[in-house]
Amino acid sequence: MQDFLPISKEDMERRGWEQLDFVFVSGDAYVDHPSFGPAILCRLLEKHGYKVGIIPQPDWHSSRDFMSLGKPRLAFLVSAGNMDSLLNQFTAAKKKRRQDAYSPGGEAGHRPLRATAVYCRKLREIYPDVPLVIGGIEASLRRFAHYDYWSDEVRPSLLAESGADLLVYGMGEKALLAIAADLQQGVEIGNIQDVPGTCYKVPGFDYIWDYLPLASFEEVAEDKKKFAEAYKLEYLEQDALRGRKLAQQNGEICVVQNPPSPPLTEAEMDEIYDLPYCRTWHPRYDKAGGVPAIKEVQFSLVSQRGCFGGCNFCAIISHEGRVIQRRSQASILREAEILTQLPGFKGYIHDVGGPTANFRQPSCQKQLELGTCRGKDCLSPVPCKNLEADHGDYLELLRKLRALPGVKKVFVRSGLRFDYIMRAKDGMKFLEELCQYHVSGQLKIAPEHITDRVTWVMGKSNKQVYVDFVRKFEAVNKKLGKKQYLVPYFMSSHPGATLKDAVELAEFLHEMGYHPQQVQDFIPTPGTLSTCMYYTGLHPLTGEKIYTAKSYEEKQMQRALMQYWLPGNYEIVCKALKAAHREDLIGYDRHCLVRPRKGQGSKAEGKANGQARPERHNNHNKHTRKKKVHR
Repeated sequence: MQDFLPISKEDMERRGWEQLDFVFVSGDAYVDHPSFGPAILCRLLEKHGYKVGIIPQPDWHSSRDFMSLGKPRLAFLVSAGNMDSLLNQFTAAKKKRRQDAYSPGGEAGHRPLRATAVYCRKLREIYPDVPLVIGGIEASLRRFAHYDYWSDEVRPSLLAESGADLLVYGMGEKALLAIAADLQQGVEIGNIQDVPGTCYKVPGFDYIWDYLPLASFEEVAEDKKKFAEAYKLEYLEQDALRGRKLAQQNGEICVVQNPPSPPLTEAEMDEIYDLPYCRTWHPRYDKAGGVPAIKEVQFSLVSQRGCFGGCNFCAIISHEGRVIQRRSQASILREAEILTQLPGFKGYIHDVGGPTANFRQPSCQKQLELGTCRGKDCLSPVPCKNLEADHGDYLELLRKLRALPGVKKVFVRSGLRFDYIMRAKDGMKFLEELCQYHVSGQLKIAPEHITDRVTWVMGKSNKQVYVDFVRKFEAVNKKLGKKQYLVPYFMSSHPGATLKDAVELAEFLHEMGYHPQQVQDFIPTPGTLSTCMYYTGLHPLTGEKIYTAKSYEEKQMQRALMQYWLPGNYEIVCKALKAAHREDLIGYDRHCLVRPRKGQGSKAEGKANGQARPERHNNHNKHTRKKKVHR
């Protein structure tokens, strides 16, 4: 049986180790599974001959936990975990979350706010001469001066705030192995300045060459236009083939970003996912009931990384990149066979996918030769003429998985791009096979909004593409004799969405018979194009002014309109309709959203005056909205 990586001196002694090469400090509980970044990176280092241990969720109020594995020979590696530590602890309304899926028993409170910086400062205090390398989603998306929604301010690069020596951005495998090799050969941490996918620090611009300068932290903190211009450069240079070195002064240090790491090859992806994971949480968490986050992924398969969907509110472009990196079918089938032998496996593979399940190949071959197109999206507002939309490899993979002994059903629960399906020549074939074998009654898709203006700002396809897909989906299920439903995701208060747009979305929901039980407010997370628009009021790529709902009242109105039928939303919905001058939607006609209360009157009484508006019923009113993943 595979051993867990050391988390204590006793574990080190059992392996006969006196000192570790690397100690990984993580804001998450230790789950040895390929869906958890610390496990992937530590297992990869282990395979390449390094001695690695993990300090999961140390108590930051004292030094004891940070000293539990002793002083590493090469470096401390520090990450806040699988989520940004502020997003982990606060909602879109800036309310404290009650649970933490990445902590034992789902209990909140096991990590500090701004965990990466807190851990680094503690380690510097204890081990001032040991190199500090930071990474993970928190470091990756905060690598330059950035807007922080929860404190409502522009903050400097996390490399400056944390006092670390190097910052690894992106998924990190190639960069970390290169850093490890340099340290092993005796290169000083301050001289490691040529590794793709990293940010390093120097005193100023005089110490670097062949770079593009960004406005300084002090400048972008004072001037929103300069913030947008700096973000534009960061966004456009996010490509391993054509991206250039960027530099930004942050107080006393200059943060220098090398171009991104090259996309992983199929062989490199296979190496990562073939590593000997224990595939569960560490036994120390058994008494707490384990770590809830594993439940969604324990019997799921990651088939690829990256996404060329171009959603402007999504961090994947800045973290995983736009180029699809896929595993071989053989590697995925090997892992599936492992799943069938795990305790608790009942014959169901819960998911096969990635950020977008039906992206199993690059959007076009030009991406691999010339890099991604600068400032252009593959799918929105209309699909690129060079887009190669094809599901052949994915269909073949799903068929092989279905045929494995011990597998009863293979589900696809990752998000699907319906506009890609509509574009593909084999789109209907894929949709039919998907509905026949891989949908568990509900299929998740993400139109996000329906007005052309908002979908353009979001980087999504327009309403008509979605409506056409709905018709195709219903036709396929009718042909198959199945009753299956779409679960559409919609978002309120995204930049560009006015109250008028929110009312139009509510009318669409009413017309389609959708009753989403949960709705998603836009959260301005660091590093996304939408967050730049939220903070600056400008579209960074065009310079166009973008309206954003920021007041609590308007955000509440936009949210309530998506659930207009709930009794608790009645007053705020009526207030929103009046503010939008849409009192015609308060009445008894079929198109009305709410009925007037006694003595209120209506501008839309019509022929049905005095009669109850008939409730619309169809298959869609059972739709629920689950917590969104990778969107």
